[in-house]
Amino acid sequence: MPMRTACFLLLSLFSIECAAQEPVIGHLAQPETLEDGSMEQLYEDIEEQTEAPLDLNTATRSQLEAIPFLTPQQVMDIIEYRDRVKRIETTNELLLIPSLERPTIELLKQVVIISPQEQRQAFPQMRDILRYGKSTLLADIKVPFYHRQGEDSWLGPSCKHWLRYTFRYRQQVSLGLAAAQDAGEPFFKGKNKYGYDFYTGYLLLENIGRLQNLVLGRYRLRFGLGLILNNSFGLGKLATMTTLMNASTRISGHNSRTEGNYLQGAAGRVSLSKKLDLTTFVSYRKIDATLNKDSTSVATILTSGYHRTASEMNRRRNTSVALVGGHLNWFSNGFHVGFTGYYTSFNRKLKMDKGQLYRQWYPHGSDFYNLSMDYGYLSRKLTISGETATDKNAQVATINLISYALTPSLTLFALQRYYPYKYQAIYANSLAEGGSVNDESAVLLGGKWHTWNDAVFSFYSDLSYFAWPKYATNGSTHRWDNVIQLDCDRDSWALLLRYRMKMKELKSQTAPSTIKKFDHRARLAVAYTTPTLRLTTQADAAYVSKETASHGYMFSETARWQHRWLKLIASAAYFNTTSYDARVYSYEPGLLYTLSFPAFYGEGIRSTLNARADLCSNLTLICSCGYTHSFHRPVTSEVPDESARGNTRSDLELQLRWRL
Repeated sequence: MPMRTACFLLLSLFSIECAAQEPVIGHLAQPETLEDGSMEQLYEDIEEQTEAPLDLNTATRSQLEAIPFLTPQQVMDIIEYRDRVKRIETTNELLLIPSLERPTIELLKQVVIISPQEQRQAFPQMRDILRYGKSTLLADIKVPFYHRQGEDSWLGPSCKHWLRYTFRYRQQVSLGLAAAQDAGEPFFKGKNKYGYDFYTGYLLLENIGRLQNLVLGRYRLRFGLGLILNNSFGLGKLATMTTLMNASTRISGHNSRTEGNYLQGAAGRVSLSKKLDLTTFVSYRKIDATLNKDSTSVATILTSGYHRTASEMNRRRNTSVALVGGHLNWFSNGFHVGFTGYYTSFNRKLKMDKGQLYRQWYPHGSDFYNLSMDYGYLSRKLTISGETATDKNAQVATINLISYALTPSLTLFALQRYYPYKYQAIYANSLAEGGSVNDESAVLLGGKWHTWNDAVFSFYSDLSYFAWPKYATNGSTHRWDNVIQLDCDRDSWALLLRYRMKMKELKSQTAPSTIKKFDHRARLAVAYTTPTLRLTTQADAAYVSKETASHGYMFSETARWQHRWLKLIASAAYFNTTSYDARVYSYEPGLLYTLSFPAFYGEGIRSTLNARADLCSNLTLICSCGYTHSFHRPVTSEVPDESARGNTRSDLELQLRWRL
C-alpha cells in the first residue's frame, strides 16, 4: 500500500527507533510534497504519535483516523473487533483482523499500546497529572560552515536553533512549548529583544467524558477533504489516494517551527450523541504580509516565517486576521455527513497585485466566508468520499473519490475534482495539481494490485485542465501526471521500482506559442537488512525536455548500523545533472522532528554521517554532519536564496533530548 510505505519511511526511518524494520528510503517523496513542507509536517505529526502512543482499548474513532497509514476500512475493522471481544489484551490480536496486513500491524505497534484495565475519572486530578505526567525537553542547533547567498544583509548569526518542551499525561492532557530561530534572524537584539524570533505553545485536553478535544493556544485543524479548511499535513497523489478517503475531523496542537500554518485561540470538539459531534473554533493572530504603497492594503500574504533582513523584518506580523466557525459531523453504519462553515476577517483589505494575468483571481477584500458539506460511505468493498464547498462569490468547488475492491488483491480508484478559477478559500489544502484549490478540473484513475506475496503494484494517471492562465503560461493549459510503482519486501530484502512521467504546458521563452514540458523520473532502490545492519543502494534518473533537453542521475549508498546504545548512519552519493530542471532528491537522516530531502544539481558528491548515542534511559544525543562538493554547477535564476557560494558546503547539527 502506498500510504503504508510512506509511513514506514516516516516511522521506522526518521525516528531511528526501528532501524531493523526500515524500508527502502524515499518511496513516495515527490518534489511538490518536499518543497511545500507537507512531508515535514506529516513527519512531525507521526513523531508526536510515537512519543504518545494511543491506548487501543480507549482510542476513539477520530483518534484512530488520525493515524495516517490506517485506511477507513481498517479503522472500522479495529473498532468492530474491539466491540466484539470487549477488550484487546495484546497487539498480536490484530493479526485476527483480515484488513490488517503484517507490515501495517508492525507500524501500528509503534503508535499504540495496551494499558492495564482501570476505571478512569471524568477528569484527572491535578496531583495525578503532576505525578504521572511525562516531560521531554529537546534542544538542537545547526551550524553551517559555508557562506550563503544574501547572508551579508542578514541581521543575525547564520546558525539555526530551537527549543521544544512537551508534557503529557496519558491521552488526556498535553502541553507543548517551543522557541525557534531561523538562520540570519536577530537573537536578543533589535525587534527580537526578548530572544527567539518565534514562540509557540498549546494546551490540549482529550477524551474526557463527552469532550473529545479542547485546545488552547496555537493549533491546527482539518475538516472533510480540506476543501475549505486544512492547515494540517498534505501529501502527493499516490499517498492521498488512501488518505482522501478519510474525511475525519482533526484537532492538534501546534508545537512546530512552522510559522505560517497555524491558528491561534481555542477549538473544541464535543460528542452530542453516539453518532453526532460538534466542533467550534475561534482564532486571532498576526501574519506577515507585503503591503501596497499606501500601507492600508495587503499585496501578498507571506508564510515562510523568515525575518533575516530589514525588509523581511518590516513585513513581520504587520497584519491581523480573525476566524470563527464550526463543524457538525454525523456518522452511522458506514455513512458520514459533515457540515463546516467559517467567517474570516482581515484588518487590512487584501488587494493583491494583479499586474500579471495569473494573479487576476487572487482573494480580494477583507471579509470572507466558506461553507462546505463532506460526505461518504464505507463498506467492505466500496468506499465513497467527497466534499462540496462554496465561497462568498457563490462559486462551487467539489472533490469526490470512489474506491472499489474488485478482488481481495486488486483495488481501483477514481477521483474527480473541480475548482473554479474564481473560487476563494484561504485556508484550503486539498489534492491539487496546480498547487492551490483554485482553477483546476481533473480526473485521476489509479489502483493497487497485490501481485504476489509481499509485492504491491501501485499506479495512477491524472489529467488536469486549467481554464485560467497559471504562472509561466499565457492561456488555458493541460497537465498529465502518471506514476507506476512496485514495492516488494520479503525476508531480509526490500525492492522499490518507480517511474513517473509528467507533462506540463508552458509559455515558450522564445515564441508566443505554448510548449510542452515532459519530466521523466525513475528510481530503483534495493535494501538488505540484518539484525544490526541495513544497506541500501539507490539509483535516481531524470530526463526533462521542453525547448531544450536536460538530464541527470544520482547513485547513493546508505549503511545503518546499531549496537546497544550507539546507532550510526552513513551515506555517500554521486550526482550529475545538466540543469536545475533535472535536479534529483534524496532523503538524509537527521535529527528528531527534522526532515531533510535536499535537491542536487550540477555535478558533485554528497556524504553524511549521523550518530545517535543513548547516554542513559532518559538522555539522548544526536549528531549529524553533511558535506557537499560540486565539481560544476549550472548558472540559473531558479536556485533558492539559501544556496551556498563556492563549490563546498558542509554543516553540523546537534540535538539533545532529555526525558524528565
